[in-house]
Amino acid sequence: MRSTLSLRTLWMLTTTLLTVLFSLSIHAAVMDKTAMEDAFPSPYIVGDRDPELPIWPLYKQDATETPLIGYAFESIDLAAVPGFAGIPFNLLIAIDPDGQFIDVRVLSHHEPVFLEGLGERPLINFAKQYPGISLMQNIKIDANPTAAAKANSANAYIDGVTKATASIRIFNQSVLASALHVAREKLGYAKGRDPDLIARLDTQQFTAMSWDELIEEGLITRYQFTNTQVEELFRDTIGEGQDEEALAAPEDRFIELYVANLTVPSVGKNLLMPEAWRYLMDNIATHDQVLLILGDGRYSFTGDNFVRGKVPERLSLQQAELPIEMRDFDLSDRLDLFELEYQLKLPESLQDHEWKAFHVIAQAGLDPAYPAEFKLHIERQKGWLYPETVTRDLLFESTLPDSYFIASEGDNKTWHSLWAGRSSDIAILLTALFVLTIVLIRYPLLTQGGQALRWFRPLYLLFTLIFIGWYAQGQLSIVNITGILQAQIAGRSLEFFLYDPMTVILWAYIGITFFIWGRGTFCGWLCPFGALQELVGKLLSFLKLPQIKVSTTLDSQLKWVKYLVLAAILVTAVISVPLTGSVVEIEPFKTSITLLFDRSWPFVLWATALLGLSLFVYKGYCRYICPLGAGLALFGKLRIFNWLPRRTECGNPCQLCNKRCEYQAIEPSGKIDYNECFQCLDCVVIYDSEELCVPRIVEKRQGRKLKTRSPDPSIIATD
Repeated sequence: MRSTLSLRTLWMLTTTLLTVLFSLSIHAAVMDKTAMEDAFPSPYIVGDRDPELPIWPLYKQDATETPLIGYAFESIDLAAVPGFAGIPFNLLIAIDPDGQFIDVRVLSHHEPVFLEGLGERPLINFAKQYPGISLMQNIKIDANPTAAAKANSANAYIDGVTKATASIRIFNQSVLASALHVAREKLGYAKGRDPDLIARLDTQQFTAMSWDELIEEGLITRYQFTNTQVEELFRDTIGEGQDEEALAAPEDRFIELYVANLTVPSVGKNLLMPEAWRYLMDNIATHDQVLLILGDGRYSFTGDNFVRGKVPERLSLQQAELPIEMRDFDLSDRLDLFELEYQLKLPESLQDHEWKAFHVIAQAGLDPAYPAEFKLHIERQKGWLYPETVTRDLLFESTLPDSYFIASEGDNKTWHSLWAGRSSDIAILLTALFVLTIVLIRYPLLTQGGQALRWFRPLYLLFTLIFIGWYAQGQLSIVNITGILQAQIAGRSLEFFLYDPMTVILWAYIGITFFIWGRGTFCGWLCPFGALQELVGKLLSFLKLPQIKVSTTLDSQLKWVKYLVLAAILVTAVISVPLTGSVVEIEPFKTSITLLFDRSWPFVLWATALLGLSLFVYKGYCRYICPLGAGLALFGKLRIFNWLPRRTECGNPCQLCNKRCEYQAIEPSGKIDYNECFQCLDCVVIYDSEELCVPRIVEKRQGRKLKTRSPDPSIIATD
């Protein structure tokens, strides 16, 4: 019997094959040893790839020696952070044994804003800023540091790329996450502690406390070591008995130490003057920690060779038996200029104690849920001409009470800092969405009389265009949908969305309102390009350009075009990532909103042509072409209420709303097609008007009461 292969089976096999090929293509690294040797030519020497980690050791010829000078690797092998197309950057990165970047280059990317948008040159130039920066520094993008902040070697400031903020943040996360992976495995950086998955200090909790109360609360830890305790460390070594002062007074104090975490508000605000606290907060990054050490006795914890702003030689920090770098924050140096503002608020008995503040950056992975373990290195010598040296460590630690930190969670990722940095923008957006929600719920406030709607709608659209679109870069796009599709095919998380809080909030709001109002909430009120079309039309209305009213038949046919465009884009997204970047350019959003028309002429011409089309065919792009609108219309079918008011006379005999609807979303029967309705509320203005609504005019003349097909929530939508 001859078997036949059904079209359905053939389609499933084809899509499965395409999916596998697609997944392999975006997971695969591209560098072999030959490629690495081309990337790092003489005097570099590329060693064999590490058998346990996908990295390549780099050596350098130095006379007769070839010392190890770093490691090279591809970011996609170690931290495949998805970009906005759902595909990770692949970067060639090299770091030296001290954690300093030697090189960062772009091997591949699929970021829409850099593909036929800004072009790749800004991205390449951005990558060139990393060499010379250390992993132990805070990398701050697009910051405006003060002169004092710039002098702080713990920070590194690099310029971002305008109109590509979210993509650049994802790029930076790809660099840091992959480099830190190598640093933890090869350089001894807090191995096993992912700095994105540790407990966080509770920065909102503050209680006014005295020095003694801070000690009692466990926020300050005190240690005192005697000469006898130190002498015990050197038993059976050449250093035993070499400290004559200790032998003469064995029970005297060798050193007294106090340890506290200044970043905890209940510590920092109680021990620092307000000016010093502000300085501290302004000069550290989110999740950094600053540790305060006070000492007194016959042994200094800094030593005579201490260099401000550097790593202390006598004192080291570790956690889980792995070193964590801490660097002098140089806060005490401010005493020379601002004595009153920067003095510590210490008890009288501690005024002469030596103190230093040490900075630990977030990337180091210091977990406040575990003890911070310190080692005070003590050195002794025996002999005079060729002395023998032995070093022993005095151990002490500081543990933060549980109530002062937030336990680690699976989503404690670095995108949190991005949201915190845009808290003002988020507050404005949430306020605007709240206002829109009230307007759509209580629409009679605007529609009765029509005057309120006439001024409110243009003002809200202006806010959508300027704030949501041009300023906050919150234009939703079909790229969001293709990015989700491609990420799911590749089995990657959707965390990349979290790097753009505006997009997340808008999608969350639209996701909720689908069930209530349908597609029109976004397309009619929150789409910056849609707002631009409508505002341009209103501004140029004085030209009295001829408006083309598409016939009902042609209109219904043209409205199917956007669904075909959507289908073509989604199929392309499965088949080809590079081609997807081209076909999504049917959207003018990137040109007109993201890049503000600063682009090559073909794209500007296309966006301008679509704006011109809207002057003759009302919002022609939105109604007939927009693939995002098509996707939203499909999801809009989840709407469960017919919420706009209708009367039994609507459509029979009255056709006024049908004729007046610019979107042609009201059928001759009077039924509203919510899949095409943009919620402009013009039809509701007519409905509420005694001068415009024909049934109401008739009612007034005949003195009879009209029957209403109301927006009763109990009426279920049946599209």
